[in-house]
Amino acid sequence: MKRPKQEKTLVLIKPDGIQRSLIGEVVRRYERVGLKLVALKMLVPDASLIEKHYLIDPSWKQKVGEKSIKSYKEKGLVPPAEDPLKIADTILERLKKYLTSGPVIAMVWQGAHAIKIVRKITGGTEPLSTDVGTIRGDFVVDSYEIADFSNRSIRNIVHASTDSEEQAGKEIELWFPEGPISYSLVQEKILYDVNLDGILE
Repeated sequence: MKRPKQEKTLVLIKPDGIQRSLIGEVVRRYERVGLKLVALKMLVPDASLIEKHYLIDPSWKQKVGEKSIKSYKEKGLVPPAEDPLKIADTILERLKKYLTSGPVIAMVWQGAHAIKIVRKITGGTEPLSTDVGTIRGDFVVDSYEIADFSNRSIRNIVHASTDSEEQAGKEIELWFPEGPISYSLVQEKILYDVNLDGILE
């Protein structure tokens, strides 16, 4: 059984997060909870990389299309289409345009329950309806309604891997084929050591 502290997840700071000078704030939020940064790079991705990223999960189109339709209806809005795949194709094209518009920072965070912790700190996909205290809830005013009116992707600063270790692992392999770095932090003794050995001299 893999030790829980070894769980890893991918985070992308999207072009809007970089343009709004929120890099340090985003990193700080994950770091201060006790997660460890084990890989980091800045790049301008091409459309091919973005498409591969979202289609790692073969069911992504169906799921994102159904989720989008449900979200529209819950808000009393009319979805742009009733076919989930048609909506997903539009979302993917908008995402490619959005994520290739400027530099992106790709990161791998490691720690106990890293996937769920990162998603909790990041907040829900739509900033308007997510909680205050999350990255998206605190720093973005965007909504599905505004994004659709402007025919663009929702701008929500950060991408965080889903709640599956397998999915997170595939995303990490795509963005970091060289793999993350393995090293120790002093704070890991406080977080994980059973007896807190080595604190007293």
